[in-house]
Amino acid sequence: MMPVAGQPMIEHVLDMLSEADPERFIVVVHPADHELSSHLRRSSRCDRIDVAYQKQRLGMAHALECAAPLIRETKALAFVLASCDNLYPEGHVANLLHRRREDRLDAALTLMWTPREMATESAVAIIEDSLVADIIEKPALEDIPRYGQRQDALGVPSLYALSSSVLDYLSQVNRSPRGEREFPDVLRLLIADGWRVGGQQVGHRMTLTKPEDLLALNRHMLRDNPACATVNTKLPPDVTIVPPVRIEEGVTVAAGCSIGPDVYLESGCRIGASATIRRSVVMRNATLEQARVVVDSVITGR
Repeated sequence: MMPVAGQPMIEHVLDMLSEADPERFIVVVHPADHELSSHLRRSSRCDRIDVAYQKQRLGMAHALECAAPLIRETKALAFVLASCDNLYPEGHVANLLHRRREDRLDAALTLMWTPREMATESAVAIIEDSLVADIIEKPALEDIPRYGQRQDALGVPSLYALSSSVLDYLSQVNRSPRGEREFPDVLRLLIADGWRVGGQQVGHRMTLTKPEDLLALNRHMLRDNPACATVNTKLPPDVTIVPPVRIEEGVTVAAGCSIGPDVYLESGCRIGASATIRRSVVMRNATLEQARVVVDSVITGR
């Protein structure tokens, strides 16, 4: 639900997944996520969104198991599985589905070259004869395979195109040492049973796990989509705006402020007189004191 250029992150993820022309969206929600549940009921896609509840946050394989009854209800032969904190370049979801169809894969994985040091915190793929032969979760550096002269690892971010038969394997996945049921364990079961598992490479992704990510996502959206960069509230005549910025209706800006570039002011925030804001996000209900200088920061209302 973090705000990215006027929409919560999940809306951008749903926009990305719309490349798959889906019949339905299923969002896995914790019962305590009241704000997310409320947003989904108000979404422009609400007539195509079903909600599955995950009472304990026990990892992606467990989340998928919570959604499995709703997937089975649709009688869909295949589906796309995605986390809600990653965005991929335009066209990647369509390319992933195309790769699954063209190569007759049971599972098509997103693959991305990743620095070896970072790969130790995620999953990496082992490729043989153009198929995924194994997946190593959080490998030691010495266990990461090398491909020719490349020094980096072939990471497996959490975006997949899958046969619905994958759902039959979920109950076989046990908790990992960190207490979660990891989806790469499902993929290893598929590979061990001789399923065709392949991948589609992507050059980069944008993730949202820390404040710096939120700044980067907003900067990207404001620069990439001019429709996002709008001023929808009345400003004093001596306020300086350096585009791109987004100032939502319901923002209060006092006299003498300098705002931008790469600034997003969410509805409900209040900016004191002569404040300076650069490359920052000010979230709803936050207040900036008079003459405050904010650079490369996320300001919350808490």
